[in-house]
Amino acid sequence: MRSKIVAGNWKMNKNLEETEALLAELSAKLPDTNAEVMVAPTYVNLNNAVRHLESSKIEVIAQNMHFAESGAYTGEISADMLLNIGIDTVIIGHSERRAYFGETDEILAKKVSAALKKGMRVMFCFGEELEDRKSGNHFKVVESQLKNALFSLEASEWSKIILAYEPVWAIGTGETASPEQAQEMHAFIRKTIMEAYDTSVATNISILYGGSVKPGNAEEIFSKPDVDGGLIGGASLIADDFIAIIKAI
Repeated sequence: MRSKIVAGNWKMNKNLEETEALLAELSAKLPDTNAEVMVAPTYVNLNNAVRHLESSKIEVIAQNMHFAESGAYTGEISADMLLNIGIDTVIIGHSERRAYFGETDEILAKKVSAALKKGMRVMFCFGEELEDRKSGNHFKVVESQLKNALFSLEASEWSKIILAYEPVWAIGTGETASPEQAQEMHAFIRKTIMEAYDTSVATNISILYGGSVKPGNAEEIFSKPDVDGGLIGGASLIADDFIAIIKAI
């Protein structure tokens, strides 16, 4: 049975005091839910966040990591560093990492491999740009991103993978793919995995939607059979909005 997941990607937001205040509010208001709830604060606040949520069901995850174990990679963070402070899930391949920091499918494949080698769980992000959607190439783009970064994995390794489909044109723009568009792509993703592996892998993989999910549209999006939750951006920075989205799952 695949997990239902609601994860908040805080990106480059919230200082230490703001992080602590938001975590305290989320912990106090967290509803009783069978879904996994995750938050990804900035690197400088990860250790503090883990300690702050020790008695909470909210999991702290990382926004990124490097593929090397150590070395001359100024400003980077390794899997061992994350594990050492109690982080065992990492977001890899977010569209902003691809667009602003030049992360290619090849680099992302190395990151995924490095994380899995250390026993970490990977939330792998992928999705098409607006021009891909308009030209009708969105299925090809998504299939290519999946194959290039993940299809060298053994079937057993997929138990450590969470997928997060991000229509890039719907991130931070206020635009949102319709629930029907989300379902169409999620069903395509599951079919693509089934064809490459088997029904078991495809059925058990959690596929999150990551494009401007808000309290007003979350329930309808999450009601679709192949949508297993959401990777939430801006709405995860407001406690009441994030809580409302969690309740929607």
